[in-house]
Amino acid sequence: MKKGAVASIETFGLVDGPGIRTVVFLSGCKLRCKYCHNPEMWIRGKENITSEELAKRIIRNKPYFKRNSGGVTFSGGEPLLQSNFIIEVAKILKKENIHIALDTSGVGNGNYQEILKYIDLVILDIKFTTKEGYLALTSQPIDESLKFIEELNKSGKKVWLRQVVVPGLMDNEKYLQQLADTCLTVKNVERIEFLPYHKLGSEKYEKLGIPYPYKDKEEMDKTKCQELYQHFMEIYNRKKIQQ
Repeated sequence: MKKGAVASIETFGLVDGPGIRTVVFLSGCKLRCKYCHNPEMWIRGKENITSEELAKRIIRNKPYFKRNSGGVTFSGGEPLLQSNFIIEVAKILKKENIHIALDTSGVGNGNYQEILKYIDLVILDIKFTTKEGYLALTSQPIDESLKFIEELNKSGKKVWLRQVVVPGLMDNEKYLQQLADTCLTVKNVERIEFLPYHKLGSEKYEKLGIPYPYKDKEEMDKTKCQELYQHFMEIYNRKKIQQ
């Protein structure tokens, strides 16, 4: 029986997939996104729970899942770095017909085909559209994310896409056009979301003694972010028709 490094478990989550959800945050992440608001999750913690123990905790909430078409979402950090652990948990949950979502950047250790067998919904974070921009933003090459998207497309799983919108980076016509092209490379997309950049996690950097990369950058105005989203969807839908 495998053990996992779980940082926290949130019950009654409402934004990480459909319905009321139990959200399991697994520690560890290869990326160092400049806007990350959970730097304490970068380093993988101690293995502190078995797959059976975690499954039992999730199953307790099954009555709420049934009433609201909810389920469990594995998030992080980067849950793909603990894919074998998630697979063991998922095998138990599938016997209970529990909906399973994976909130990921697509940067794990490979073997994505196996874990995707047990996932009903993938919530995929789009970091940046170009190789240069992705590397500058995350400190890692884009290649692993592209490998994951390739396997995701083969799997036929449902997908939600998310884009954090940072002023000066994503709030321009050129980027929106590129983002639409990127999103169109992903199959079975049910939803695309824009998340306005904020500084709510900046104090964590100070406590950890880490310089905050976007110290001088302004937060993204929510109204402007929504306007950008509406314009983006016009671009996306137009390109989709032209495909």
